[in-house]
Amino acid sequence: MSLRSEAAGSPYAAELAAAKKAVSLAARLCQTVQQEIEQSDVQSKADKSPVTVADYGSQILVSLVLNMEVTSGSFSMVAEEDSEDLRKDGAGEILERITDLVNETLAEDASFNILLSQEGILSAIDSGKSEGGPSGRHWVLDPIDGTKGFLRGGQYAIALALLDEGKVVLGVLGCPNLPLSSISNLNSSSSGDQIGALFSATIGCGAEVQSLDGSPPQKISVCSTDNPVNASFFESYEGAHTMHDLTGSIAEKLGVQAPPVRIDSQAKYGALARGDGAIYLRFPYKGYREKIWDHAAGAIVVTEAGGLVTDASGNDLDFSKGRFLDLDTGIIATNKQLMPSLLKAVQEAIKEKDQVPSPL
Repeated sequence: MSLRSEAAGSPYAAELAAAKKAVSLAARLCQTVQQEIEQSDVQSKADKSPVTVADYGSQILVSLVLNMEVTSGSFSMVAEEDSEDLRKDGAGEILERITDLVNETLAEDASFNILLSQEGILSAIDSGKSEGGPSGRHWVLDPIDGTKGFLRGGQYAIALALLDEGKVVLGVLGCPNLPLSSISNLNSSSSGDQIGALFSATIGCGAEVQSLDGSPPQKISVCSTDNPVNASFFESYEGAHTMHDLTGSIAEKLGVQAPPVRIDSQAKYGALARGDGAIYLRFPYKGYREKIWDHAAGAIVVTEAGGLVTDASGNDLDFSKGRFLDLDTGIIATNKQLMPSLLKAVQEAIKEKDQVPSPL
């Protein structure tokens, strides 16, 4: 990995700098909360996935920093959370907790001399209500991707991307619990590897990683293996998020020997982009619609690191259709050498699965 950064000469240099600043600040708040998770910090959304004060706090800080740092044009952000639940009766305590956390995080950062009221907090959350689409510029945010991982002390990511005329042009992934140099050091306390990684990519400028506290960025690239036997693959930790039986069948057809590496969130995209593994497979259960914030930042980090990210038919992901991705069956990511054989294995495995009669 080299230290040279090309992103500084990009037309999106100011946006990238603001995005990295926003994600780093949000990561600091998330780390604070993860260290002291209290029972009252967790509430359930209608879809039953856990939401934390950190989820809201992260979105507020990203919205605030981008609004203050990027002044060109009108501000539009497509984000996961809105303030509806926090405006309900009985939400006063959690709203107060979010307000205190955000203001404490801002106070610790010398570059912001601002104190938000509770109404200011709610307004900042609701700046993420954009629908996105094919025209104009839209920020795309998942304030905590991998909330279940976050809650159990595992992997999660603050994932921020910028859409310009329907195309992802930059992405930043803050992964506070991911080792800086390699995921192989995840369970080794004696490795001495720093924990916390900030991945970033700008279209045409490659992908980089640095520490969350601002070490010099280093260029990264996907692994170059062309032999599936040597290829390890990433998939979701949660069985509810991907069909592990299907991914197992795909791995078998490819001849993959290594067991799957199961971690939460878009941290998988970052790990893949720097060569920690060779393949990422995501096959949600039928009826699930992928949201753009779950993949926009991670996908550009991988493609700018020299990889490919497609749906199960080999089509590029289209982020210009609003808040959801319309795609065929699932998402696969790997290097250019492995993609033809991976696509073949994916399509064979899906065909076989579709032919198996479902139990009555």
